[in-house]
Amino acid sequence: MKSLEDFLMDELKDLYSAEKQLTKALPKMAKASQSDELRTAFEDHLSETEGQIERLNKIAKLAGGKPLTGKKCAAMEGLIEEGKEVIEEDCTPEVRDVALIASAQRVEHYEIAAYGCAKTYARLLGLNEIEELLEESEKEESAADEKLTALAEAINAEALEPSKG
Repeated sequence: MKSLEDFLMDELKDLYSAEKQLTKALPKMAKASQSDELRTAFEDHLSETEGQIERLNKIAKLAGGKPLTGKKCAAMEGLIEEGKEVIEEDCTPEVRDVALIASAQRVEHYEIAAYGCAKTYARLLGLNEIEELLEESEKEESAADEKLTALAEAINAEALEPSKG
């Protein structure tokens, strides 16, 4: 990488890989959720994630049409692996939901940071339309994180009670 533009393209490939990996993980997280509200949040975020992939493809076209494939986001791979461990852990359904939220929020925080950085690089490069598209995804990730925080308040309280099952 010899320029900020090269680095931005590399970051976009990383984000693309992260979002693609997440589309495979979210249905598993939804299925493992006891809470209907949490399951719905994961299902809704899957749809949003698919839209973010489309947005990244639009950004790639704006940036010269180079495909965003060929890179694997190791950070997302690790975060998803931790989420998989949560699903497989022997715990009560209530505690599993708490752990799923914690895992999902780690993912959201990673994505917020990644979109925020890429947005800054686009702004510095004068790529205003790309900056706006990245900001849209960053805002969606922040909203998802806020929704998870709100869900956690009720679900964490439920986990304090002994399992009814």
